[in-house]
Amino acid sequence: MVISKNMENLVANSSVIRRLFEEGVELAAVVGKENVYDYSLGNPSVAPPEAVKKAVYHILESRDPNFVHGYMNNSGYEEVRDAVAASLNRRFATDFVRDNIIMTVGAAGGLNCILRALLDPGDEVICFAPFFGEYRSYVSNFAGTLVMIPADTETFQLNLDVLDGYITEKTKALIINNPNNPSGAVYSAQTLDRLQAIIEKAQERIGHPVYVISDEPYRELVYDGLTVPFMTKHVKNCIVCYSFSKSLSLPGERIGYLAIPGQIDAYDEVQPAIVVANRCLGYVNAPSLFQLVIGECIDAEVDVETYDRNRILLYNSLTEMGFQCVKPQGAFYLFVKSPVADENEFVEAAKKHNLIIVSAKSFGCPGYVRLAYCVSYDMIQRSIPAFKALAQEYFG
Repeated sequence: MVISKNMENLVANSSVIRRLFEEGVELAAVVGKENVYDYSLGNPSVAPPEAVKKAVYHILESRDPNFVHGYMNNSGYEEVRDAVAASLNRRFATDFVRDNIIMTVGAAGGLNCILRALLDPGDEVICFAPFFGEYRSYVSNFAGTLVMIPADTETFQLNLDVLDGYITEKTKALIINNPNNPSGAVYSAQTLDRLQAIIEKAQERIGHPVYVISDEPYRELVYDGLTVPFMTKHVKNCIVCYSFSKSLSLPGERIGYLAIPGQIDAYDEVQPAIVVANRCLGYVNAPSLFQLVIGECIDAEVDVETYDRNRILLYNSLTEMGFQCVKPQGAFYLFVKSPVADENEFVEAAKKHNLIIVSAKSFGCPGYVRLAYCVSYDMIQRSIPAFKALAQEYFG
């Protein structure tokens, strides 16, 4: 092998979700696209707001092209960072200023910048199952170790009862995804206050800060009148990582930001380190055109009602058939308990009915599967007979 041992492992364990998506495409070529019910990939099905298209045209027609397409501060355009800070302050009663905001190449780029700034080889990053599987790769990029806390499958809130026992002198950070992919859980203010209390005591014990990275691409996608508590109001050493991939349906544009409160420990070290990481990881800066688009569309929204309609239809249909489902509070995923111990067996059985669903083993939660309901309402309706046939195999 000429590639690195680290990369060899990553290639061998490349995304299960992407492979399933490709299987769905292959199956569609055989039985027809309309007869395949692909719930594998979290690709938004709702169109971006009209304001995005208008902003693109306005910027290209009215701004200096050398400014629109040129280099800028590695943190991003000043006017855009001002707009992001002002929006956060207005919505969450925070006190961010321009220097607290770093525009990033999506949430993934932001996470990698943070981890590059914080980790030495052998350092540990804690996450709570179920979690977004790519966290493993991001931590591995910098020779860190991802430490997984098992899921609380009763509530799917953070499993805080055991957290302190996982925090060691090697612990540098925790990653929390709120709302959660894949469970759809929203972590309450009470949960986050308790998290802060546990971390405070642990920091005294280990003698250094532990940073909480709040990964929030689904922040705006919540249901039943819920709101997502803003993490920095509850956790002191918190860095917010945000993406517009879901909130504005722009996953391919790779645009997001980090919000780094001035209150975090060693802010004067951490903030410039993340800025330099943005450059030295090869991002240099976030995509220039879509930084400016965000500046003009900072308060635009997608039609969350479309996802809610899908959520209600899929959740009600599957629970009526006998499947045990976690009712999603946010994001656009349905987490379903496998009716057999080996969820991969369930995934394979579903394929026989042209249903593409994802094992949750890669999310750190074996025994469950994930369905992404960011699909057309019509596809969900057409898939109901297939789910009924699948349920018949297990529940009679």
